[in-house]
Amino acid sequence: MHSLKGKRSVIRPVLAEVRRKYDVSAAETGQPDLHRRAEIGVGLVSASGAHITEVLDAVERLVAARPEAELLSTRRRVLNVDDW
Repeated sequence: MHSLKGKRSVIRPVLAEVRRKYDVSAAETGQPDLHRRAEIGVGLVSASGAHITEVLDAVERLVAARPEAELLSTRRRVLNVDDW
């Protein structure tokens, strides 16, 4: 990826596939103007913490398997109703 246009041509299909396959909200977050890195945020709501873990694991595997991108790290934050 040597330009923002090139980066977006990689990120858009990844986001679309994640949304379609897992019925989650997904967007590029962080600093979208950096052309060599991208941060993807994924959000979902579930009554089951196990389901959240299962979906996020699957999303992580999907992104890591994409040959045009390198997954550098992941972070998870699970909020409960008590956190509000």
